[in-house]
Amino acid sequence: MSCPPLDEFHIGWICPLPIEAAAATMMLDEDFGVLGEQDPKDSNIYRLGTIGKHNVVIVCLPAGRIGPAIAATVVNNMVRTFSTLQFGLMVGIGGGIPSADHDIRLGDIVIGCSFDDSGVVVQYDMGNYVAGGEFYRTGSFNNPPRPLLAATYAMRTAHLAKNPRYPQYMQDATVKNSRTREIFNRPSVQDDRLFRIEREHPAGAPGCEGCPKKWEVSRPKRKCNDPQTHCGIIASGQAVIKDGQKRENLRLKTGALCVDMEAAGLVADFACLVIRGICDYSDSHKNKQWQGYAALAAAAYAKELLGKPILTWLALDLTKISTEEVRDTNQRFERFKQAEQINREGTAKGLADEQRPRH
Repeated sequence: MSCPPLDEFHIGWICPLPIEAAAATMMLDEDFGVLGEQDPKDSNIYRLGTIGKHNVVIVCLPAGRIGPAIAATVVNNMVRTFSTLQFGLMVGIGGGIPSADHDIRLGDIVIGCSFDDSGVVVQYDMGNYVAGGEFYRTGSFNNPPRPLLAATYAMRTAHLAKNPRYPQYMQDATVKNSRTREIFNRPSVQDDRLFRIEREHPAGAPGCEGCPKKWEVSRPKRKCNDPQTHCGIIASGQAVIKDGQKRENLRLKTGALCVDMEAAGLVADFACLVIRGICDYSDSHKNKQWQGYAALAAAAYAKELLGKPILTWLALDLTKISTEEVRDTNQRFERFKQAEQINREGTAKGLADEQRPRH
């Protein structure tokens, strides 16, 4: 099969890290390779392919550059080259925020959606500084578009009655060669250790081998080691969180199940579903051991999602999209760029005011 015209690509798959883009590529049913020609103002690198009935364009953030502003720039460039994109999937890894109500473990998948109209992506460092130096958070973004939301709920319902497909997709990907097995295989369950908040990682220690078992939170053994899914709020911000107490404070203030650095740059004005594989617990014990497996879990979930009937129907019906709808999408991106600039300026001013000496 030859590569379809660019105006027949309607799904953008955005990955912040190369390991996430590699996992996404492994999910393609057909791989058309890297796009050769694109808008001259677009500096992104794209990989094109198909998943089921969908033509998918995969893009990775520039090497070494992460955060919501960079993610917004990448997507803004993407719609220059692919002007008929209808929605996106932000697929990658994130830090888990476990609690008594949500038994989130390494390798699990968090999907940014809720059962009401509340915000599902919270930009926890976006807000206003008021008298006394108190910070009021104002950044909150609503549910993903209805087709993606419906497909997500359909998966949750189906998984109650029968086994999900994404574990098989993960297994199929890792048997291809020894290199993929080395990067994406599941670490041992003994390497999934959740430490009590007050137990910080010893300074300078390369791993957690020296962290005693008595520091760990006691959790029941799971009957199945396949990744479990959780739907809820994703907290997004500019900084990497490596502190258990900060993680807990964020949970109490936002109710988030996961933390990342890019989602807020997309969902404000781009029809997007955020899918995160949990690779650490956002504490001082954070390491990269689970990144490959978590990235693969998120990618496999996204592949199964795209196979849901409501999204398959959408792929067959996208030829009816009007030029007015495309123009409206581009106008929303322009408004988002302006809002992002205002937010950056406001945040910088707020930080400057906070650091100014008080008398």
